[in-house]
Amino acid sequence: MSRYAVAKLDEIDEITDGREPWRPVRQHFGIRSFGINTWTGKEAGDRIINEHDESGADDDEELYLVQTGRARFELDGESVDAPAGTFVYAEQGVKRTAYAEEPGTTLVAIGATPGRAYEPSGWELWTQVAPLYNAQQYDEAADRARELVDAHPEYPAMLYNLACVESLAGRKEDALEHLRQGVARSDRFREMAKEDSDFDAIRDEPAFKELVAG
Repeated sequence: MSRYAVAKLDEIDEITDGREPWRPVRQHFGIRSFGINTWTGKEAGDRIINEHDESGADDDEELYLVQTGRARFELDGESVDAPAGTFVYAEQGVKRTAYAEEPGTTLVAIGATPGRAYEPSGWELWTQVAPLYNAQQYDEAADRARELVDAHPEYPAMLYNLACVESLAGRKEDALEHLRQGVARSDRFREMAKEDSDFDAIRDEPAFKELVAG
């Protein structure tokens, strides 16, 4: 088996969740030590990076490279012009977003959490389920998420998200089992589950209380 791989950008399948197109670079290569993906604004004015501040469960610091085109970043309310070849670094907690100033603007985004070994969560796969979740089609979301988890059982975030939609779909036993598996893979999901309203349907179950209590 080769220890290296090569791919051009357009050889990595493009994905969209209804917002901006992106390519799952980390998943394509099976990278395990850091997150990396690309995001593309097809037209001038398109938002490329959704506004966020990495102050939640992940707390990533991120480095962006404008690969093609020209972008405009907004970082804690300040506007930064970023033509092709520009690096933009944002620490944890910095509110960030970016827009395409030219058609076909593509950003490379690299991220990880300081002081913590990188843990691939599989969030890339969740983008295939998110439209069903957002539309409150929980049975369909649970079915699709289960297919993805069966194909990629190594991702704890997918187990957690599967448990969420199963809870919302009324599949209590399945939700408890997949939450148990997710927490066993990554203890950070124990704290997340305590306040997650997706689990309201199973919150009073003894097994749930035991899981979140540790």
